Amino acid sequence: MSRQKKMSIKAAILTVSDKGSRGERQDRSGPAILDFLEHFGLSVLYRDMVPDEKDQIAKKLIEWSDKDLDLILTTGGTGFSPRDVTPEATLSVLDRQAMGIAEAMRMEGLKHTNKAMLSRAVAGIRKKTLIVNLPGSRKGAIESLEAIIGALPHGIEILRGDSGDCGE
Repeated sequence: MSRQKKMSIKAAILTVSDKGSRGERQDRSGPAILDFLEHFGLSVLYRDMVPDEKDQIAKKLIEWSDKDLDLILTTGGTGFSPRDVTPEATLSVLDRQAMGIAEAMRMEGLKHTNKAMLSRAVAGIRKKTLIVNLPGSRKGAIESLEAIIGALPHGIEILRGDSGDCGE
């Protein structure tokens, strides 16, 4: 990201956790993601937590993308548990998928643990908002962000219609 021009990116972070939403577990990935984004100069306008309920996740993604946010990051709910429904909720609101983002995160994760292949995270576009599912663990979320942060400004610039010729 250091080689690209500075741009203002409006972001939101949604933590998906049954226990966290009931106050039974502290959210560690949400604050780590916030610190990471702020380090790169992104403005986090909204943060929230919802239980692993497809309708509640989708409702929040729709609400936030309707506010013209550039980026929504979810954390949690991407594994194999029957309650892990974040990818399904995300897919239900997307206009288009951005499969390369999820693939890049899994490839980076595999450098650290073979369990990364178990991630069902998806990424895509709703209107002019990029939505990316991150793992629920602090470590996994940050490793995933490290894999994609360099490409996000350009992708968001294209979504906004602010980019020139992408072939150059």
